[in-house]
Amino acid sequence: MIGRVCETGDGALPRPGLRLAASCAIGLGCLAGMQLAGVALAASLPASAALFAASMTLALALREIRPEFKAGREAETVAAAPSPASSLARLPGLVTRHDRSGGLLSVAGADAQAFGFSPDRIQPNAVIDRVHVAGRIGYLQAVDDLRRGAARARADVLFAVGGFENHYRPVRIDFVGECDADGALSGFVTQITDRGQEAALEEEVARARDEALGANEAKTRFLAAVSHELRTPLNAILGFSDILTGEYFGRFENDKQKEYCELINRSGKHLLAVVNAMLDMSKIEAGRYDLVKEPFDIGDAVSATEEMLSLAARAKGVVLTTRVARQLGDVCADRRAIQQVLINLASNAIKFTEAGGVVTIDAARAGEKLVLTVSDTGVGIAPDKIGKLGQPFVQVDSTYARQYEGAGLGLALVKGLVALHGGSFAIESEVGAGTKATVILPFEGEDGADNAIEFPPRLIERARTQTIEETLNGAAEAKIA
Repeated sequence: MIGRVCETGDGALPRPGLRLAASCAIGLGCLAGMQLAGVALAASLPASAALFAASMTLALALREIRPEFKAGREAETVAAAPSPASSLARLPGLVTRHDRSGGLLSVAGADAQAFGFSPDRIQPNAVIDRVHVAGRIGYLQAVDDLRRGAARARADVLFAVGGFENHYRPVRIDFVGECDADGALSGFVTQITDRGQEAALEEEVARARDEALGANEAKTRFLAAVSHELRTPLNAILGFSDILTGEYFGRFENDKQKEYCELINRSGKHLLAVVNAMLDMSKIEAGRYDLVKEPFDIGDAVSATEEMLSLAARAKGVVLTTRVARQLGDVCADRRAIQQVLINLASNAIKFTEAGGVVTIDAARAGEKLVLTVSDTGVGIAPDKIGKLGQPFVQVDSTYARQYEGAGLGLALVKGLVALHGGSFAIESEVGAGTKATVILPFEGEDGADNAIEFPPRLIERARTQTIEETLNGAAEAKIA
């Protein structure tokens, strides 16, 4: 009963008047009970007075003990939960708290002393004064973002570390806004961390990228210069060897002399083709290859390719055939570039096809796409070698004893020219069964300038079972005749 009387619903003790009334009630109740029991008044008064005094003493004792007990419980609770200040002190870097205008209020963080800050000495502008003048705009922009409602902001600046104004280090400042009851910015907290190692890595990557770009540009300029310089003497070699081979100024004394002149002429033409390919490659890499797009009949380009290579095919005993779909229509593209693509692919097919084999050039339409296919029954390419094709100066057989000549630029040039047109290029092959090269171009001459052209280009290795129908969504696959 005493415990319930001395406590209110919220755990606090009653007011002094209530404690006195309760003690009187206890004393009077005791006196009345003794009277009803037949005890004399003279004998019951001392007992009632003693009980009244005991209840008052107990109430006063509870008044003194309960606050101390309650305070002890609160102290234990506070000691058990870490304070916000101690949590901030363990965070890496420098942690600062600012008011709405950016004035510094407090500092914390595991690296506060390393940054030259002390919680005992706080200056309102200590943080922004340490920011390098070139980075203060970014710092103020981050604060302005918080004022505009952003929850977080970030700024990478140079910061004076250790109190030395000239000893700047790259740091990252993360901002977190604090809002009042109305949602307005009342202040913000920042965490400043050293990003010196990260900045050094970024600088190293940028330097390596610049060196690679510089080396690539130097190589491109070198190829262009060498190609131009080689063309002049090659024209003289080809011209005079043609005159000698034609015996315009007299017949040769023996067949060996004519044979040697023919070898000189043939070698000169081969070298000129390599030089032209190198020059075109250097133009594509430098982004200076200008396409002249115009509508033309793709059937004429296929027929011209057949006429140009039919003699070489017959000399090797290879059958060269062409198949052009009816009513194919005109394609809008650079005719010279498309002609070069067909010549390079067909020349490769003839070169790698033995006597008695067949090389077929097909032209068909699949929706709004032009599909050019050059297939052969030649030696084929191993699956692990297909991924190497299309890289400049890379050949499947690069040994000194290789059987087929070439500089390894034909397919690389094909892929670059196709990419400039916004098209795609793929190769399927099987050792001993032949090879099929497929070029897909837009009929309407879509601009390929936005397409990223990768150099050296890489051809994605495709499984032999993947057919051209899967690429063209139902287009007919060209078969070797």
